[in-house]
Amino acid sequence: MAGSIATRTGDDGFTSLLYGQRVPKDHPQIEAVGAFDELNASLGFAKATCPDPARRAELETIQKDLVSLMGELACAESDTERYLASKFAKIGEPELARLDATIAAIEARGVKFEGWATPGANLHAAALDLARTTARRAERRLVALPAHGRSVRPVVRQFVNRVSDLLWLLARVAEA
Repeated sequence: MAGSIATRTGDDGFTSLLYGQRVPKDHPQIEAVGAFDELNASLGFAKATCPDPARRAELETIQKDLVSLMGELACAESDTERYLASKFAKIGEPELARLDATIAAIEARGVKFEGWATPGANLHAAALDLARTTARRAERRLVALPAHGRSVRPVVRQFVNRVSDLLWLLARVAEA
């Protein structure tokens, strides 16, 4: 029989970071990881509502990138070098360049938008806007980490910012 999801190790209000350090469940790193977990779930909803197989694949790639990002955020500052030297996948320049290229391709198509969007034109556009707002919240949690002693690589900040930009554009495309 497989192990239980209920480890009971968090019943005291603490949880473990990647390499075992225990922190309170409301620790800023746990808040950030949780925000990106919410974004991953929001992207899953957007993916499930998407009629275009290529776009679904693109959203799934971003989800996989977020798993890498969460791994990085889930290690203590003292374990950063250990994590960066590990075989775990990491967000880097290629992932950022992929998002930039996708944004440029969408903008080159002349996406039309007037003023601020009012989400809800259709289910898929609404799902993308929900994911976008979740991405912005996750970004706010990310940029707060240095004030709490946890550094964040610039490419990670840039990646997260581009994800929300891309989701905004995708929602506008979906509205059309």
